[in-house]
Amino acid sequence: MKKARQEIVDWMQELYEGNEKALAYFFKLHSKSLAYFTTRMLEDKAEADDIVSKCFLKVWQKHKDFKTEQNIKAFLYISCRNACLDYLASLKVRTAAQENYIKYLLGGEETILYDVVQTEVLDMVNKEIEELPDKMKIVFKMLYIEGKSTAEIAEELGLSIQTVRNQKTKAVALIKNSLLKKGVSNALQLAFLFFITK
Repeated sequence: MKKARQEIVDWMQELYEGNEKALAYFFKLHSKSLAYFTTRMLEDKAEADDIVSKCFLKVWQKHKDFKTEQNIKAFLYISCRNACLDYLASLKVRTAAQENYIKYLLGGEETILYDVVQTEVLDMVNKEIEELPDKMKIVFKMLYIEGKSTAEIAEELGLSIQTVRNQKTKAVALIKNSLLKKGVSNALQLAFLFFITK
């Protein structure tokens, strides 16, 4: 944990000094979460990716203004949110979901904070899923990402329903323990539990 923190501090210094590799580092760190965040609002992945790229360009243009990685993250989320709002406002025809997102985005900082937290939790959970043993990972993804039932998974993988349940229970326990070891707060662990019970 301390080593990871020091690495971020070092990259912050590199960014301040104008090292392009530092921008690539922060892009790798945050672009996936931001792409999820913007795609949900726009229902247009290409446009969402374009907005994320433009917001990172703004980070580069202001690279001397950021004191901490949290400053960069906040700037990126707020910039992406504003760019999404501008894009949605410019559309002649909007879907019902896009109309709802305009109201949502105009709703204030609490709504944006909720979305940021949800995005961060999903990003962390996705990283933890990739660390699971192969069979467990397949079962977990089928349950929570593909939305299949225990019976469907058992049939598809040629396993008993009890084996699927056992794999699910072990996967949830492993992810929870890993989040705990990484110092993830109780609030984020609760968000994870909400994610897996939805």
